Amino acid sequence: MGKNISIVTGATGGLGREFVKLLLQEEVDEIWVVARNIELLNKLRDNDMLRNHNPVIQFLINNAGGGRMGAYHEFSKDEIAAHVMTHCTSAAILCNLCIPYMQRGSHIINMASQSAFQPVPYINLYAASKAFVRSYSRALNVELKKTNLLESERNGKQIHFPAIALPEDVAIKIMKDAKKGKDMSVYGIYVKYMHLLAKVFPHKLVMKTWLKQIKDYI
Repeated sequence: MGKNISIVTGATGGLGREFVKLLLQEEVDEIWVVARNIELLNKLRDNDMLRNHNPVIQFLINNAGGGRMGAYHEFSKDEIAAHVMTHCTSAAILCNLCIPYMQRGSHIINMASQSAFQPVPYINLYAASKAFVRSYSRALNVELKKTNLLESERNGKQIHFPAIALPEDVAIKIMKDAKKGKDMSVYGIYVKYMHLLAKVFPHKLVMKTWLKQIKDYI
């Protein structure tokens, strides 16, 4: 095996940039960063980057993604395909490509969302893709036994999402939980509350609560 590396997608800003800052404090020789999953996916697959470098991958952080608020008919077929490719397909393929280059103590961090806990109208595509990420990641964890997302304005109105956390705080929490071997990291009291709510109450009620929160934007 060659150098110790870490791979971060969606690394141009926000949470991805905070992950890069934290990885600079780890014992890694190189950090491979890219803005979108599909770019790195093509390089790894077509140019055999991993085979040529034969590295030890310490961290794979699938952070690339994004979304916007809108009704189902506002999304083009190309936009839907790109959304699923970035959040779901690319993340799964990158895991499959990278796992053979990982050792005990390596970590995969796939970024899901509070929206992964239940269906969420008007960001249904984003929420559904994040539900895939959450379910896939937890199942993969059992198999292995080791090892700026939404728009800020809608229809001219500033969107105020509840309990938005600072990217650096979220990144620090995730890295700590990954090193503890946790299969899921949930940041903050609000998100933990929403997670519990989605478990205890019918999803219809959770969705109704969400619709009340976004009524000014739809």
